[in-house]
Amino acid sequence: MRPSPSTLIALAALFFALGGSALAVSEAVKPQARCQPGAVRGYVAVTGDPTKGIANIPDTFTSAKSLFAARFTCKGSAPQVRRVDRGVYEVRFPGNASRIATFSAPEAQPTGGHNGTAFRVTLWVPGRQDPVDTPFVVIAM
Repeated sequence: MRPSPSTLIALAALFFALGGSALAVSEAVKPQARCQPGAVRGYVAVTGDPTKGIANIPDTFTSAKSLFAARFTCKGSAPQVRRVDRGVYEVRFPGNASRIATFSAPEAQPTGGHNGTAFRVTLWVPGRQDPVDTPFVVIAM
């Protein structure tokens, strides 16, 4: 599957966000410590198993590498995902206290928030209220 322009832009933004001080020329700019407020504390690009699709993500949390195009958490534990319903997923970053995130999906309108234990992502067909199963990205701060 060829990545869409939106996915490429999101991954480029993520690259620059994580690289942060790599582009700074001044000695006054210091890299931010991992897991500190304001830092990117975790991210996932959930694509689902390439042979089965995203709708086949199990309804129990899993960290199977085949379900992610990219993943990171500042605490070192593998991020986890589960499918709750059509177009509804939950992502958690074990050991990571993040409660703020941004959500992106190249082929859907995502909404999301933290429900106390995980980030819940709901994906909608743009301009309608129809849920849709499609790849998405969560960046936790």
